[in-house]
Amino acid sequence: MTTATNPRVADAIVPPCRTGLSLLEMALKEIPAEKFAVKPDGVETNHPAWIIGHLSIYTDNVIEMIGRGDLAEPDERLTELFKDGTECRNDPAGRIYPKKDELVARFVSRMNKAFDAVEQADEAVFAKPNTLFAQEQIPTVGGLVNFLLAHHIMMHFGQISAWRRMMGMGRIM
Repeated sequence: MTTATNPRVADAIVPPCRTGLSLLEMALKEIPAEKFAVKPDGVETNHPAWIIGHLSIYTDNVIEMIGRGDLAEPDERLTELFKDGTECRNDPAGRIYPKKDELVARFVSRMNKAFDAVEQADEAVFAKPNTLFAQEQIPTVGGLVNFLLAHHIMMHFGQISAWRRMMGMGRIM
């Protein structure tokens, strides 16, 4: 049995994140498009449209942090709808948020672009100071990349799981 003596930071981040993305895609697949931006009656929660739109805008932060701003594709319209602090609004008529297919396609594409960029990044970039947010709690770029691609995604995955139950859908796994 061989063991890696100096594993790359990307090798600790990307494979579990790809697994998480696959699970999330599976959870999204069964959600009817006409319910994607609907809140459950009487419950103040985020719906999948807001969650997926929100998550997709942070991939460009990751790409820029690791010095690959050339791969970023920020979309001002989506940033205004989904940035931190924006209200998740009930949209059963589909007039506020982009359609499910558009949001999911962008999310999956941007996540995979971020994963690829992280895998190709120079190892030294991960030790640089985090200058974006939560610097005291997450002092390095590597830590923030890990947070944004893993923990942040899975936190919101839990919201989708709970939303599915509130909407009468079965468990994900």
